[in-house]
Amino acid sequence: MHFQRFILLFSFTMMSSLTAYDLLDPNGSINIIWDIMSWKPDGYLATVRISNLQMYRQIRSPGWTIGWTWANKEVIWSMVGAQAIDRGDCSNFKTNIPHSCETSPAIVDLLPGSVPQNQQLPNCCKGGVLGSWGQRDKAATVSWFQVSVGHSGTSRKTVKVPKGFYLLGPGAGYACSSAVVVPPSVFLSADGRRKTRAMSELGFTLSHVNYKKHWRVKISITNFNYWLNYSHWNLVVQHPNLNNVTLVYNFTYKLLPYHSTSDTGVFYGVKEGNELLMEAGNVQSEMIFGKDEKEFTLDQGWVFPRKVYFNGDECLMPPPNSYPFLPKSPNPIHPSLFAAALLLILLAFCSFWCNSKIESQKTQRKGPQLLR
Repeated sequence: MHFQRFILLFSFTMMSSLTAYDLLDPNGSINIIWDIMSWKPDGYLATVRISNLQMYRQIRSPGWTIGWTWANKEVIWSMVGAQAIDRGDCSNFKTNIPHSCETSPAIVDLLPGSVPQNQQLPNCCKGGVLGSWGQRDKAATVSWFQVSVGHSGTSRKTVKVPKGFYLLGPGAGYACSSAVVVPPSVFLSADGRRKTRAMSELGFTLSHVNYKKHWRVKISITNFNYWLNYSHWNLVVQHPNLNNVTLVYNFTYKLLPYHSTSDTGVFYGVKEGNELLMEAGNVQSEMIFGKDEKEFTLDQGWVFPRKVYFNGDECLMPPPNSYPFLPKSPNPIHPSLFAAALLLILLAFCSFWCNSKIESQKTQRKGPQLLR
C-alpha cells in the first residue's frame, strides 16, 4: 500500500474599480461590431467582429468569452466560427432544436483546425486569442463569427438590442459601453469590384478596467505519482460563492443538485482535452465568481474552499483559525491594496496534500525493477 500525492493550488485575483484609464494607452479599447446582414422569417443573420485596438495588451489563451442578455425571448438557431458554451433549456422545441436557448448566452471562439476551411469565416477559429494593435499582423487582432438569431424582430423598427454585453479573458476584465446603432459596415467582394452594406449595425466599446463585481480563482492539480495516470478524474469543492459562478475555463463544472446550500460543485476535465491527468503532470483552470460585497472578505481564508475531494477522497484542509486575520485598525487597508501581500501568505496555506490510499497492484516488469 502506498500514498498518492497531489497539490491543489488555489489562488485568487481581486477585481476592483480603482482605475479605468491607462496612461500608456489612453485610446486602447476592444471594439465589437454587430452587423445584421440579412433578415430571416423570424429573425436575422448577424456577423460579429471583435477588434483589439489596445497597443500592447493581448488576449491570450484560453481566449475571449463574449456574452450578453437577450431583450426578449430570442434564441440562437446556428453559429459559424464560434459556439455557445451552453445550449440551455430547449424543451419547448420538438424539432429543429436551436444551437442555444440561453437567455444570457456565453460565446467562445472555435479552436484552430476544429472545422474545415470551407466552413470558416475570415479571422475565425483562433481559440479566442487576439494580438495587440501595436503588432505588425493586424489580422491577428480581429476575430469574426456569425450568428443566426430567431424569435426576434425582422426589421430595424422591431429588432431589439441585446443588453448587458461583457467580454472576459485572462487577466483583468473589461467594462462595456452601451450598445448604439452606428452606420452599417461596408463589405468588398473577393475581387474588390462590388460593395455591399449591412442592413443594420450595433457598435460598442470595451475599455480595459478592473471591476468590483467579480473575483478570479485559479485551480491547479498536480499529480506527483510517477507510476499512475488518472483518467476521467473529478474534483469536488465546497465554497459559499460556488452558487454564483460566472465562468469556468478549461474544466467542466456542475453545481451538485442535492446539496441544500448550493455551495458545492464538481469539476471534470474537458473531453479530449485535459480529462487525463498524466503522471507527474498537472491540469489547470480559472474561475470567475460574481462578488457579493456583503460576504466577500480576505479575512481568515474565506476565499479558499471549505472542503475538497479528489476522485472521492477527501483532502486535508487547514483549519479556519490557521489563516491570517485582517489587521484591526481605525483606518483599515483597502482590500485591493492588501490583497497582494495577503495572497503570498495564503498561498503557503492553500498548498496542501491530498493523501488518498490506493491499493497498489503488483506488476511484472521486464528488466531490472525500478527503485522509488
